[in-house]
Amino acid sequence: MLVTKTRQRLADLDYDFDDLATVMHRYGLVTVLLVWPESKNRYHARNPAAGLGVVEDPATGAAAAAFGSYLRELAMIEENAEFTISQGVDMGRPSEIAVSVIAGEPGVRAAGAAHRIDD
Repeated sequence: MLVTKTRQRLADLDYDFDDLATVMHRYGLVTVLLVWPESKNRYHARNPAAGLGVVEDPATGAAAAAFGSYLRELAMIEENAEFTISQGVDMGRPSEIAVSVIAGEPGVRAAGAAHRIDD
């Protein structure tokens, strides 16, 4: 996971696909989550998965849940927390993922709506 300082930097994502795929294979990475925190309740994300042959995923529920676990582990959110991740906007396929972290539950819930792939 990488955090950007500005929303514009996230929007300007540009990378060499083959180079990123090489790095991802070398280190066993499935995906890379890039995040810009608008607030404690709203994040913007991009998710390149070059190692899997995917330039970018417009909605990644598993990454959203992992991000919730990451924030909980680092005590960057309350024991009970809800936030939204906006993803896919910069690739023209906007998605909203609602993440719920509930005290006492080992997992994190992620739900939402995605843009249809055949549209």
